[in-house]
Amino acid sequence: MARTLFRVLATATTLLGATACTFDALGGPGDTMQFDSAFDSAPTGLDAAASSFSPDSEGAWGGPRRGRGPGGPGMMGLMGGGMGADFLGTGGFGRGAHRGPFAARIDSTCTVSAGDVTCARTGNGLTATTIYTIRDAAGAAQTRIDTITTNSVRTRITVTGTSTRGRDGANVTATVNHASDRTVTGLAASSTQRTVNGTSRGTENTTGTNRDGQAFTAVRLSADTTVNLVVPVSTTGPRHPTAGRVVRTMKVTTTVAGGTPSVKERREVVEYDGSTTAKVTITQDGTTRSCTMSLPRGRPNCG
Repeated sequence: MARTLFRVLATATTLLGATACTFDALGGPGDTMQFDSAFDSAPTGLDAAASSFSPDSEGAWGGPRRGRGPGGPGMMGLMGGGMGADFLGTGGFGRGAHRGPFAARIDSTCTVSAGDVTCARTGNGLTATTIYTIRDAAGAAQTRIDTITTNSVRTRITVTGTSTRGRDGANVTATVNHASDRTVTGLAASSTQRTVNGTSRGTENTTGTNRDGQAFTAVRLSADTTVNLVVPVSTTGPRHPTAGRVVRTMKVTTTVAGGTPSVKERREVVEYDGSTTAKVTITQDGTTRSCTMSLPRGRPNCG
């Protein structure tokens, strides 16, 4: 399932190239159980929240698998399927709240209550509830997006429910509970840049069998924090972030039937300084490497 539910704020697939940075030390002369593949995708349903993880993640993890060589973090070089397009500069362009990076689009079926706009959507066994707080440049509340005057949108999302996956030989059931809170300012048509601050946190509890027919249970905990991310608003020039910091973490506890629990942890810090190269610090299971990533289309280069 290339798109596990639906997208709320993210709009485009993350396209990356070159050589990835890998930390999997489980390779060897024979097949080994690869637990690091848990980092390949974000927890299912997280694509419906407002996070830095790619909205095109594959969803519920199919469990550890036997194989040779490197396992995670997958084809994008960053865990969770990579980063959303607006964090790399490959997202939307244009001015006004409906266009450009981190644009706000609100479904017409949403309702207004106590000055906020609330929306509920369901799909694949999951329910996402979104609360928007909309304001103009003077801080006055608005009950709908105005493409000229809306300047800030706070988006609070919860995603809960149970989803199933039967693909690539794996058969799993995942129960999830995610929450995110993001505020984007500088959405007014006259703004030349946008500033993003936000957090997300999620839990995916999975039971099932992997592609080798082995029963397993897994808990994937994900979180991220976006601090003062500044993105230019332009129809012609660069649109990658020029300042700010994004911290992404994932912890996975996996137990294969008859075995002992395996715990894997990964932390990624992406820092922007106005250049076309972001600094990326990756720590996995206690080992840290300093890397760089070209913007807008690049993968971590760890030297």
